[in-house]
Formats: sequence, structure tokens, C-alpha cells
Amino acid sequence: MHTVVPPRRLTAALAGAGCLLLPLIAAVPQASAADAPQAAAASGAMAVAPYEYLGWGNPQKPTDVMAATGVKWFTLAFVLSDGGCNPKWDGSRALTGGSDESAIKSIRGAGGDVVVSVGGWSGNKLGEKCSSASALAGAYQKVINAYHLKALDIDIEDTEFSNATVRQRVVSALKIVKTDNPGIVTYVTMGTTPNGPDANGKDLIKKGAAAGLANDGWTIMPFDFGSHSGSMGSATVGALEGLKAAVKSAYGYSDDAAYRHIGVSSMNGKTDESDETVTTGDFQTMLGYAKQHHIARFTFWAVNRDRQCSGGGSAGDSCSGVGQSPYAFTKIVSQYAG
Repeated sequence: MHTVVPPRRLTAALAGAGCLLLPLIAAVPQASAADAPQAAAASGAMAVAPYEYLGWGNPQKPTDVMAATGVKWFTLAFVLSDGGCNPKWDGSRALTGGSDESAIKSIRGAGGDVVVSVGGWSGNKLGEKCSSASALAGAYQKVINAYHLKALDIDIEDTEFSNATVRQRVVSALKIVKTDNPGIVTYVTMGTTPNGPDANGKDLIKKGAAAGLANDGWTIMPFDFGSHSGSMGSATVGALEGLKAAVKSAYGYSDDAAYRHIGVSSMNGKTDESDETVTTGDFQTMLGYAKQHHIARFTFWAVNRDRQCSGGGSAGDSCSGVGQSPYAFTKIVSQYAG
């Protein structure tokens, strides 16, 4: 792990943080059968890919998680800037030739696949370090090419999220990516209030609609609220209804189409707020909502935390802070079929 402070969603030490030029690369050489994404991975499985952070937090072997829970896809975090407009894991580990690529190959070898997440709360962000939409699209393309990705997640937080110029750059870059990679699934993940996206989030969605970005899933992170009424499950439903309204308004979708373009990325157990807990019951509420409306994505931060803390320890990057059986949250998410 490098010295950058871990992402907001990774540790309670960040409580109060709020709500986590290069030309386009030439055509990729044909992937070998061993490297190619598995055809058996369905869109429903992609929709439930939980986050796992391989660079920190004593991560479990993804193939062990697959065997224990039935989950097939993972959202692997985080790709950051290496200081310039160049993507690396945590801003320091090369995309290929290391443990991250080995993990992806092991997941695919077991019949699964991955979404790669770019961004997060801390570290150098590509959206800020790349000076134009075309340069940013080139950086995203490097990640897509490295793993022949079917799906890409842009987790836009902190200074990337608060800067209108960068929000536009991210949207415009994703429009290029969608054009250059027909069929690729894109998710945009951001913080939220209990009533749905804040002004920055609504602006991001409006910018996407204005640019003609056919984004597959606008995803919110409904935790670190500071305050809310009712359970975290009901607060999440309220936030999702606000997100649905914003997406419907920006894109002119029907209610059904708007639901199918939103997603939720919760946090399991104790969150960064000391008095905020997301229970398995709350996850069941989210599962019911996801099934009812066929939302684009139901995921959470993070597999690393989906276990009880040993010795009565507190929640952090590697455990949930609540009494639970191993992978209790992942097993709920894995019941969603899209």
C-alpha cells in the first residue's frame, strides 16, 4: 500500500469527510482465451459486483469469496493518477504484470469477471490530472485495454466531484469511451443526501444528459449522512427515489427506464459516522427495492469489511463492526438478478 490516505469509504478515520495529453491508444491485440472475459457472466451478475480493495485492508482471495457466496463479479478499486494523466492502481502499481492482474485472471478463471473502479475519495484523480476530455478518455482507455473490460466505474468524489469543470470533463470523456467501445457498460458513482443527489450530483447528471451520455447506472453511496430519519434501509430508499427523479428529469425517461438507470452502493455495518450502522436488515430492504424496480446496480463497500471484527475490535477497513456471519452482506447482494 502506498502512502496516500485510504479512500473515504475504507475507514472510520475519515469520519466527517462528507458523503467515496495522451492520444487514444491503438487497437488492442487479440486477447488469449485465458485472458478473455468469461461469456457466462451475465448482466445480472455484473449488476451485483461488490467492491473489493486489493491494495489495503487484508483483502480476501476473490476466488474464496466466489466459492463462499456465489458472487461472480467484483468491482475492484481504485485506479488513480500516478501524478500525471496516467492510470495506476492506487496511483503506484502498474496495471499489468502484478498482483492486480493476477487477481483478475483468477476471477475470470473461476467463471467471473470484474468492473474496474477509477477514483475514490483520496489520492490523485485522473479527472483532475488529465487536462482535457480526450486526454482523460485516453487514460480510461488504457484501463479498458489492459483488461479488455466489459464495464468501468467512475467513482467521482471529493475535489473531482466539487469542480464543475472536472465534472464536465468526466462526462465528456465517458461519452468518448462509449463511442470507442461499443457495448461497454459505464457506471458513475457519487455521494448523496437522504433526499437524493446534492446540487453537484444533479449537475453531473444534467451534464451527462446534455452531452448525450448513455450512462448505464447513476449510482449513489447512501451513507455518511450526518443525520437522517428512520432506518438506513428506509433512508436509502428515500435517496434512491431522489436519484430516480433527478435521472428522469434530466433524461426525459419514463419511471421504469429511470429506475433501470440508477444504482446503489451502500456500506456494510458501521460506517464512517460513529452512530450510523447499516444492518443486514437494511440490505434486505435495498434488495426488495432493487427487485421491485430492476435497478442497474446493487453493490456495497466492501467485501474486505464483510466479516466480524476479531477480539471485539472496531469497524475499519477489514471488518464491519457488527456481529455477523462471514459474507452475510455479500450473500444478500448476490440474490439480486438485475
